[in-house]
Amino acid sequence: MAAERTCLGHAKTPSRRVPRRNCTNITNRPMKMATKKKTYAAIDIGSNAVRLLIKELENPEGPVFTKVQLVRVPLRLGFDVFSKGYITDSKKKDMVRLMKAYKHLMKIYHVDDYRACATSAMRDAANGQEIIDGILKTTGIRIDIIDGKEEAAIIYGNHIEKSSSLKGNLLYVDVGGGSTETNLISNGQLIFSSSYNIGTVRMLNGSVQESEWKRLDSDLRRLAPSYSGIDLIGSGGNINKLYKLSGERSLESTGMSVSSLKKTYCSLAPMSVEERIERYDLKPDRADVIVPAARIFLTIADTVSADYIYIPMIGLSDGIIDGLYNRKQK
Repeated sequence: MAAERTCLGHAKTPSRRVPRRNCTNITNRPMKMATKKKTYAAIDIGSNAVRLLIKELENPEGPVFTKVQLVRVPLRLGFDVFSKGYITDSKKKDMVRLMKAYKHLMKIYHVDDYRACATSAMRDAANGQEIIDGILKTTGIRIDIIDGKEEAAIIYGNHIEKSSSLKGNLLYVDVGGGSTETNLISNGQLIFSSSYNIGTVRMLNGSVQESEWKRLDSDLRRLAPSYSGIDLIGSGGNINKLYKLSGERSLESTGMSVSSLKKTYCSLAPMSVEERIERYDLKPDRADVIVPAARIFLTIADTVSADYIYIPMIGLSDGIIDGLYNRKQK
């Protein structure tokens, strides 16, 4: 009998019977269900910018967080508040639009829990609470206005344990648009925490009270003799950018020397904002505040005789997410 041919004219290969495998062990083996990763978000409403940070919990036993999304919008609320005392209608409308956008992003990323915190500008705004109440009604997003001490605690709080391997005396400094937060840590233990109404936007507006500078100086000079050899831990967008501009940033580096920061400051300070933008490719909302930020860090470093600044790239948003996770564990 002639061989059966396929549609292409080739002889069809006789089919072979494949022995049936014993699947008993496969079907009876319990299936391992994939664990849904938890996703957390933090909204940081600062004096210069409003940030949304979304992180995913990779290892519930760790925890190990992976950054999923970071959005930063330079709303610059402080420029209203520190000159007029309130937030204008224009900024208020922008704020509502931004919160709606952030709410949609949190839905898209299936965020399980979030916290929104407003700091110095919203604290000082005469209509701050009114705006927050309106945002809750319009968007459903609840915003907490936190005071300076809580801000300082959130920023570093959960990172004290992580930094317990760092021996010696460390002064954690976070410089924002409206305030500067400090935490003194000795061998991993929190010794002193305070907040000062000294910020980059306040300095640009000339609204930092001399009494605040004196309070900062007095606190640091009182502490420094008892905790010798203090180094700084710097936090905030400005110190990160100054670190990059210094040329000391590398995979091996953990920070920068104070002398390098001083050199970078001396290069930037004489320039106009436009010159900084052109020469260093800075964004306009960074180019104006970076010099006041450097001044604050240098003033603090000089007062406590610090030689080095560790820059771990952590801030308020990271602290908020750590707090959300720890709250779930209780």
